Amino acid sequence: MGIASYIKEIGRGKEGARSLSQAQAHDLMSQVLDGQVTDLEIGGFALAMRIKGESVAELAGFLEAVHERCIPVRPTHPTIVLPSYNGSRKLPNLTALLALLLAQEGVHVLVHGPTQDPNRVTTAEIFRDLGLPCANDATEIEYAWERREPVFIRTEALCPPLARLLDVRRVVGLRNSGHTVAKLLAPCRTGASMRVVNYTHPEYGTMLTEFLALIGADAMLMRGTEGEPVADPRRNPKLDVFIAGQARPDLSRPAHEGVLTELPVLPRSNDAATTALYIQSVVSGEKPAPSPIARQVECLKQALAAIAPAAQEKTA
Repeated sequence: MGIASYIKEIGRGKEGARSLSQAQAHDLMSQVLDGQVTDLEIGGFALAMRIKGESVAELAGFLEAVHERCIPVRPTHPTIVLPSYNGSRKLPNLTALLALLLAQEGVHVLVHGPTQDPNRVTTAEIFRDLGLPCANDATEIEYAWERREPVFIRTEALCPPLARLLDVRRVVGLRNSGHTVAKLLAPCRTGASMRVVNYTHPEYGTMLTEFLALIGADAMLMRGTEGEPVADPRRNPKLDVFIAGQARPDLSRPAHEGVLTELPVLPRSNDAATTALYIQSVVSGEKPAPSPIARQVECLKQALAAIAPAAQEKTA
């Protein structure tokens, strides 16, 4: 069948390119994920979309196709989904700390992403050093939740065709639409679940607000820390909560300008082993949790409590 007609629309340059409809985007991504197109077409799609940028409708179509190919995850308790695709370059990667603090509150936590990055410290590496589970399938995810532990699953296990699309970066040297979609995944098919959606540039925050409204998402939208879905321990970011796509100012948190008056004592190194030791000291109570992360935990708990009754009605 091929996707040449779609590439022709999106590949006319930044000014001349036309966006696809949601249905067209779904068809395009479905063909890419199912291996129905050539490597040359995949490269053309990746580069054309990188230059043009995704529209809200295109993102919705892409995400729908990816969700159809994810393994089914069916939690029985309120769940937070944390996409961890950037890792850390300068600061300690504290996504695992956020996951552990949420799990201590009785929340199921699913973290997904790559296991390694040659230039960054991944959450998977920190999970390993903390002795936390890295699942290979839905059954192992459920076992971890039964033990009240947060669980990590690599993208290859969660959605193999998406992982193959992400690997295109190794050939062309650039991120593609698969990376954007990966950070928007909501793989839980039952119960109350909320994804944390993070962005690095302010203009993406505006676009993602429109996107979350379009798909009726339950989500927290925030500016990430080096691309990770956790609050910067040095400052309080804006935390925007959406329930069924509707902004909820009553559940959100405003940003606090500038740095905190009392900065947390963070480890001097950001390697996985050192970060894991710091996280253990916080979880054990030896050291206080950075206030921005504690604030994020509380915000997510309140948001989950708000969506849980509606989720129970759907499954009743």
